[in-house]
Amino acid sequence: MNKKKRVVVGLSGGVDSSVAAYVLKEQGYEVLGLFMKNWHDTTGVLKADCPWLDDKFDAEAVARKLNIPFHFIDLSEPYRKRVVDYMFSEYERGRTPNPDVLCNREIKFDVFMNEALKLGADYVATGHYCRKEDVMVDGQPVYRLLAGSDANKDQSYFLCQLSQKQLQKALFPIGDMLKPEVRRIAGELKLVTAHKKDSQGICFVGKVDLPLFLQQKLSAKRGDVFLVPSDSELFVRDWNKALNHPTDETLEELSHASTFHPHYAQKIGEHTGAHFYTIGQRKGLNIGGFAEPLFVIGTNVVSNHVFMGMGQEHPGLYRKVLRINSSEVHHVRLDLALPTNTERRLNIRIRYRQPLQAGVLMQRTNGLFIVFDEPQRGITPGQFAAWYDGDELIGSGVISE
Repeated sequence: MNKKKRVVVGLSGGVDSSVAAYVLKEQGYEVLGLFMKNWHDTTGVLKADCPWLDDKFDAEAVARKLNIPFHFIDLSEPYRKRVVDYMFSEYERGRTPNPDVLCNREIKFDVFMNEALKLGADYVATGHYCRKEDVMVDGQPVYRLLAGSDANKDQSYFLCQLSQKQLQKALFPIGDMLKPEVRRIAGELKLVTAHKKDSQGICFVGKVDLPLFLQQKLSAKRGDVFLVPSDSELFVRDWNKALNHPTDETLEELSHASTFHPHYAQKIGEHTGAHFYTIGQRKGLNIGGFAEPLFVIGTNVVSNHVFMGMGQEHPGLYRKVLRINSSEVHHVRLDLALPTNTERRLNIRIRYRQPLQAGVLMQRTNGLFIVFDEPQRGITPGQFAAWYDGDELIGSGVISE
């Protein structure tokens, strides 16, 4: 008789991982639940958000209901070093990181996966809405990362930094299910998580007052806020002409956001630190009295200036080209990596839940450039761009300045 394959499920105390564990058990796997404690400092965390102890109790209750072993592990130290410290360093540089992507790469499918393997796991499973497919390429197994069947919940973007080695051991049991179906199954099983709200905010930290959270490491520093007019000469660019036959230098130039200077702007207020603000941000500066809403269109952490634009369509919010340093390009599919001086038309996403955007990837000696068919709103340094061939995510990278 063949021994059952053992799967360790990351039971988070939410409905998705709960149903993932149930599905695996129904499929005949030997299932173990493992809850990880990753954060317990409540500085800057909005009241009642992400109480880890309540989540642990819910995860334990699900394990009892499903009659599977339950284990607990404290990963607070590696989470602080690999995710939270990275957040602080990125904000200090004036970039806006995505901690959820880092949490998956560095914690769930690295430190957590290693702990699961110590428990004899053949696979590690999570409640992510994405799919995995195994194919053979040149006689070798290759693991495809596919979008979840539920377009409204697809979480493949959050896994855009996973490697082939990590995908080899990963299972996504609910990736081909719709969220209502997941809720229905949990309700029929009378799981305590059946009607629990989805978690929001930073992975394992929850919703935060970001300036207060960041002030644990980054000092408040008063500076000036400037309004940049929409008809500024800074925004006069003929995109189509410049991108008709772009040189490396043209791509480099167009990939940078406009460089703002107080000379082109009008002082309209003060802020508490440029590193607390991000491109496209609307709330948090408490500056009113204008005909249309104000949005952050640029920051300078060296001069400690924040630049604003008035209105949703302010040209300072839009760019058509972004650049990724060659050292920060990640290939989920190594066999599909672009050779230097080649290009390929793909679909791209620069933030979670953004509809896929058509564009061309151009691999050059000075980096990977993405040229979108349409200008994109709020391209933000430090965030991840992920590119897809159909519904398969094949690579990603950190957007540079």
